[in-house]
Amino acid sequence: MPAGRLMLLDTPSLYFRAFFGVPESVKAPDGTPVNAVRGLLDMIARLVSERRPTRLVCCFDADWRPEFRVAAIPSYKAHRVAEETPEGSVEETPDTLTPQLPVIDAVLDALGLARTSVPGYEADDVIGTLAARDPGPVDVVTGDRDLFQLVDADRDVRILYTAKGIRNLEVFGEQEVAAKYGIPGRAYADYAILRGDPSDGLPGVTGIGEKTAATLISRFGSLAGLLEALDAGVTEGLPPGNRRRLEAGRAYLGPAELVCRVATDLPIQVDDTLPSAPKDPAALDALAERWNLASPVKRLLAAL
Repeated sequence: MPAGRLMLLDTPSLYFRAFFGVPESVKAPDGTPVNAVRGLLDMIARLVSERRPTRLVCCFDADWRPEFRVAAIPSYKAHRVAEETPEGSVEETPDTLTPQLPVIDAVLDALGLARTSVPGYEADDVIGTLAARDPGPVDVVTGDRDLFQLVDADRDVRILYTAKGIRNLEVFGEQEVAAKYGIPGRAYADYAILRGDPSDGLPGVTGIGEKTAATLISRFGSLAGLLEALDAGVTEGLPPGNRRRLEAGRAYLGPAELVCRVATDLPIQVDDTLPSAPKDPAALDALAERWNLASPVKRLLAAL
């Protein structure tokens, strides 16, 4: 049986934050920027040192814009596409970040930190699956509000939200989600489907904004409960204007469910044990020297 607190990292969210938070003047001896690598390692060191997980998994995108979500809603993340290729959409990524990604993989592997992805799915889906099947407690570290849908007071599943930085993490459980959005604690996905999310290219139901979405989800408990009431002809709490908007948006709501809800049943096998020593010390030493990573590697090893 798993023991202790599991920490799940939304690794792309973290390395993008590291890239923009650490100056590009931080470089390897050959002049290659390593700001994202150094920043990510220092983030993990701080998380391990301050939050003391006993298990940890670095979760990655195998597909940042999965075909099944694009087929459901073509506008999904369309504004972030740099180009289309036969293999799929290429995400708009800074030129100096892309070469750092293989370095991140190599350093994590040498450290022995678990990292995993699933073909055709996003890091969110990997996190959703690992969080759903774990008895808890679970901390999910992300800058993506979509993962608020995973909070669970019964199993102590929390989101450590990075919007204000790793030094100022906001902890969201059911109570905090309810307080911030005025919805039942586990109903964030229902709320997001209704009001939409421009950052992901999701339009929402036309005419239903944040306040109306929160009111409807709070009154009927969930999107499914709301639609049942709509079909049953309930009028209390569903004035004519909202009924018309919801009826007009029915064709959107089904596909939006597929896009907004993270997968919780992917076939993942991963050893989430947090190592106390590097898996491959020689490889780690070589990587640290080549990429000017001695200091962050030392800090992370001390935390471990």
